[in-house]
Amino acid sequence: MQAFKHLYNDFKPENYHIFLDVNRETKRFSGDVTVTGEALTRDLAFHQKDLAITSVSVDGQAVDFTLDEVSETVAFAIAKTGKVTVAFSYSAELTDNMTGIYPSYYEVDGVKKQLVGTQFETHFARQAFPSIDEPAAKATFDLSVKFDEKAGESIVSNMPKVSNENGIHTFDTTVKMSSYLLAFVFGDMQSKLGHTKTGTQVGVFSTRAHKVAALDFPLDIAIRVIEFYEDYFKVAYPLPHSWHIGLPDFSAGAMENWGAITYREVALLADPDNSTLESRQYVALVIAHELAHQWFGDLVTMEWWDDLWLNESFANMMEYVAIDAIEPDWHIWEQFSLAEAPMALNRDAIDGVQSVHVAVNHPDEINTLFDGAIVYAKGARLMVMLRKWLGDKDFSAGLQAYFETHQYGNTVGSDLWVALSTASGRDVSAFMTSWVDQPGYPVLSVTVDGDELVLSQQQFFTGQGVDESRLWHIPLNTNWTGLPDVLSGKEVRIPGFAKLSAENGEQPLRFNAENAAHYLVNYSDELNEKVVSSIQTYDAITKVQLIQSALKLAEGGLADYAALVTLLAKFDNETANPVNAAVSQALKALEIFIDEDSASEADFKQFVGQLFDAQYKRLGWDKVAGESFNDEQLRALPISWEVYAGNADAVANSTAIFAEHASDIHSISADIRQIILKNQIVEHETAELVKQYFDAYANTTDQTFQRELNVAVSSTKNTATVAEIIAQYTNTDLVKPQDLRFWFSSLIRRDFSQDAAFAWLVKNWDWVQEKLGGDMASGDFIKVIGNSFDTAAKLTAFISFTDRFKDEPAFKRIVEMAKTQITSKIDLLASQKEKVQAALAKAV
Repeated sequence: MQAFKHLYNDFKPENYHIFLDVNRETKRFSGDVTVTGEALTRDLAFHQKDLAITSVSVDGQAVDFTLDEVSETVAFAIAKTGKVTVAFSYSAELTDNMTGIYPSYYEVDGVKKQLVGTQFETHFARQAFPSIDEPAAKATFDLSVKFDEKAGESIVSNMPKVSNENGIHTFDTTVKMSSYLLAFVFGDMQSKLGHTKTGTQVGVFSTRAHKVAALDFPLDIAIRVIEFYEDYFKVAYPLPHSWHIGLPDFSAGAMENWGAITYREVALLADPDNSTLESRQYVALVIAHELAHQWFGDLVTMEWWDDLWLNESFANMMEYVAIDAIEPDWHIWEQFSLAEAPMALNRDAIDGVQSVHVAVNHPDEINTLFDGAIVYAKGARLMVMLRKWLGDKDFSAGLQAYFETHQYGNTVGSDLWVALSTASGRDVSAFMTSWVDQPGYPVLSVTVDGDELVLSQQQFFTGQGVDESRLWHIPLNTNWTGLPDVLSGKEVRIPGFAKLSAENGEQPLRFNAENAAHYLVNYSDELNEKVVSSIQTYDAITKVQLIQSALKLAEGGLADYAALVTLLAKFDNETANPVNAAVSQALKALEIFIDEDSASEADFKQFVGQLFDAQYKRLGWDKVAGESFNDEQLRALPISWEVYAGNADAVANSTAIFAEHASDIHSISADIRQIILKNQIVEHETAELVKQYFDAYANTTDQTFQRELNVAVSSTKNTATVAEIIAQYTNTDLVKPQDLRFWFSSLIRRDFSQDAAFAWLVKNWDWVQEKLGGDMASGDFIKVIGNSFDTAAKLTAFISFTDRFKDEPAFKRIVEMAKTQITSKIDLLASQKEKVQAALAKAV
């Protein structure tokens, strides 16, 4: 596929004067845009998409123009090169797929309302105004907006408002930035405001459908995170304000528009009266992620989308660095090992996966880069690995130099390596290139041959994979002294193992300390036995790491599933929340081998009941004043598994709590509400209960509660309820397009409802693309099928379904990886199912 033309090579924009007149009733807007810049050729093209352009003028003289919807451009000729001013007049429609300028719908007291906001990342600014819509084309922006304004409504944007004359809201000139970072939101909003120590005004905005108190927590987090970053980066926050705006309809989690960050409401707002610690941590991490972008991504921006990881990998790491600094009692790095590590390990082990740095040869490929498991999770692990290798002092100093050198400009990955190398005196490029430019990751094999310690590496795959002899610079991060810092070759043999062992106090030899690097360790049986024999003495992250490794090695055919079951059994009295969560993740992976309503399911339920019984009895159902964050966060997990296992006390308590709150199910404690709602469907489903859940979903503004209701009702064992759920998928008044993939996932993942959900997608694929096709989320439907299908017949059905779009740039890689995943699971079931069931039977 040939690379497409970069318009920035022909025209260098310097300033945009943008006037937009938006009418919500007609769902249209008109625009007048004047762009000043330098023309390097006489034949110019600007990006535009779906704009009805009525005139183009150059230096005040009208010129002929041509629209090309395939290349998304407007082309015209100019008389001479050099400094020119180009003006456009046009009109367009508001979109309904959450890109460009679009409305968000909500209700307050039964009255339907809407906010209008923007989403210009990745290449959707062209849907709002003609532009050079490329990251390298940085310019300043003067924005004015008029809209069908009603009393009490307001508008916010990247910069402070400087005037409001005759309903035209004009904002101060922005700093130099990329087109995808421009943003505005208008409508009926409430807000809470504050200031950082250095005077930056910080505000949180939402619709009035929410409690105003729900803005307090995010405001506090945002202020403290900005203050932390200013200290850590040694570079001041560069804008007068930092707005954080919750939108009722928003496809991603959030978007780092400079000074005007937009969020899905569930990622910003926190109910002070009934929210979980986990949901508050999620809000805090998202805010910290987006604020990291204000420096890394906004102040310094990747030159082109192939270096998207420069933005996202860094921000995904920094969110944990920041929250760990301002809320140390949360032990947030434990959550990093539970969330980011397994996501990256799972997807990056599939042959055909993209590398962190990947070429972009077509506009439709840009959104495929936003693979949460690779650019975000794996990339973050690589940045954590690099930070540990360099040390925090040199890492921070390198970042300061990077920002100071490249502020308001664009960079490529090598620019970051240069800054960090200069600060640390180490060759960062040599260390990191193998990780960023190659797909996949290695498994480090550790054996003893005579008196030699042998360390070797090879690429790890789950399922079929072509070994291309890739090598990585592996930081060994070992607990023993006397060993190399990095393994960069295929193998190293280290003599004097017995002496090394004695010098290190006979402690079990371990690698990848703190789970800080992106690889697995496969110890020989003898060495592994020593590691596991001391497992109760390890910290929580190490225990999590060993559980994750045992699972992945079994999935990759390098270890026995029986060893995994034996390892899990050792945690039947574990008090640490992250370790219990890792056990839970491993158990969910084992569920693929369990047949519903079979002897294997009975064994599995007995096994999980044994694992969580002690913590269920210790913690009970009710919060305890003054209890630790660990216990507060852990409580729901043993309750959930004991309810699943059929523990009579757990099931009875769940039913009783539901009855107590039957008239207001939202009032159930948020920590256990998901369990209660799901159990009620599983044990006591009626048509009236299903209706109650749908009514509650329609009438709440709490998106966390909505997701709980989605999961609960989708746990039905009634085919009529499945049909009723599916019938609501196209009812956008109930199931917002932003939430459709969650609803779909809840049914496609269950054998009981899988066929019906898949049949709906096949029939309605074009409708899904209409609603989400321009957005990075549409590929998630293919990913979740790849994660769920596990039979030859379903593989055939999947291939038949995807055949018509398998070669489209937006889907090519995702479809091929899904095929590999499904094939791998078919093979895994054939070879391991009986062994896993036997291991579970033996364990109980």
